[in-house]
Amino acid sequence: MEVSILSIVLGGLAFWVVGAIWYSFLFGKIWQREVGFSDEDLKGSNMPLIFGLSFVLMVLMSYALSFMIGAHPVEERTFVHGMFHGALAGALFGATTIGINYLYQRKSIKLYLIDALYIIVGLALSGGVMAAMN
Repeated sequence: MEVSILSIVLGGLAFWVVGAIWYSFLFGKIWQREVGFSDEDLKGSNMPLIFGLSFVLMVLMSYALSFMIGAHPVEERTFVHGMFHGALAGALFGATTIGINYLYQRKSIKLYLIDALYIIVGLALSGGVMAAMN
């Protein structure tokens, strides 16, 4: 049940890159409207700190996911198999947690779909990267 530290860090980095694309190019303006942030709100934040801490948290999520991947024999650890486990973790843990929070916070279904699908896709890619490297 061994998954390398390098694969965990690169899995977290892959997750982080998905977030950069997801929230900058794909859904950035929609997400910004849904959470009620203006351009000035975003400019006034400490983005290096936010990016750095989010990367650390994504590495921690990748570490947790590595236990699922590491439970399989090395010959079963393919990119697709890792993506399956990542997507499963994202859907059953990440998306459900976001859903519970958003129900009580009365957030929109649009915001839920943006954020929940990001977790699913991000963990899927992280799992794929980690499994392919081992």
